[in-house]
This record gives sequence, C-alpha cells and structure tokens, in this order.
Amino acid sequence: MSTPRRRAAADGPLDATVMARVPWRRRERLAGWMVMAVLTVLAGCSTTPDRGRPGSQATAPAKSPGAELGRGRASWYGPGFHGKRTASGERYDMNELTAAHRTLPFGTRVRVRNTQNGREVVVRINDRGPQIADRIIDLSKAAAAALDLLQAGEAPVVLIGL
Repeated sequence: MSTPRRRAAADGPLDATVMARVPWRRRERLAGWMVMAVLTVLAGCSTTPDRGRPGSQATAPAKSPGAELGRGRASWYGPGFHGKRTASGERYDMNELTAAHRTLPFGTRVRVRNTQNGREVVVRINDRGPQIADRIIDLSKAAAAALDLLQAGEAPVVLIGL
C-alpha cells in the first residue's frame, strides 16, 4: 500500500493543476457580480418611505385655504384608543384637538363646523379613519366636546381647509 504523496515545498503554494481548473477571469467576473448583487440588496433595504412621523413637515390640503373639503357626518373616538399609536406614529390623546381622516395628509389643519348648531373647531389630522362608510371624519373627545356632539355621538359637519 502506498502512502499519499505530500506536496513538496518546491511545488509552490498551489499546484498548477488546481489553478488551471478555474480561470482567473471567470473568478473575477463571478466575484464582481456577487458584490453587485449584495450592494443592490442592501440599497433596496436601506431606504424607508416617509410615513408622516411626528415632527415631520406637514403638507397642506390640495385645495386653497377656506375651500370646503367635504360634507358629511362626524363621530368621535376616545377612551378605548387613548395612549395607543395612531397611523401617523404618535400616541393618541383624546384631550387634544385632533382627528382621523381617510385621505388628508397628516399634520393638515382643518376647521370642522357642526351644521346643527354652528359651532366650529380647528383640528389636526393625525390618524386614518373613520372605519364606518357614511362618516367623513373621526374627532377626538376634546374636539367633539367643542362641537357639542358628545351626547349624540355623531353630527352633520362641513370640513374647511386652512
């Protein structure tokens, strides 16, 4: 039985037959493509969309100030959501003058007028809603109190852009 031949120091660090199996240009091309693939994946993961974080620049509604943004029914929400995160990322405070709207940008200020009694309040949009189809805005408890709709729960309103 013969013993396996050990590589002699004269053979060099790598045997010439091993190097001949994989051409160096092919290895370089493969390494280049692998680097490009990794960089592409990392670039795609590094950016995040702006989701209206608190303190971000508020954008105004598309219509001019004083324009009517809509008419419909308003409702209010409070105790069950107090302290929880809103869609904008901030914590909901039912004692602040805020509201939820389906499409207005976060941070938009809107004047809400109760058409039954003429009362008005200015609110800041910080959440998405309402979840009920026939309503156009959900108000915080403080805003609902300013419009005198806590007892009724909902009322017809007009939204006016500021």
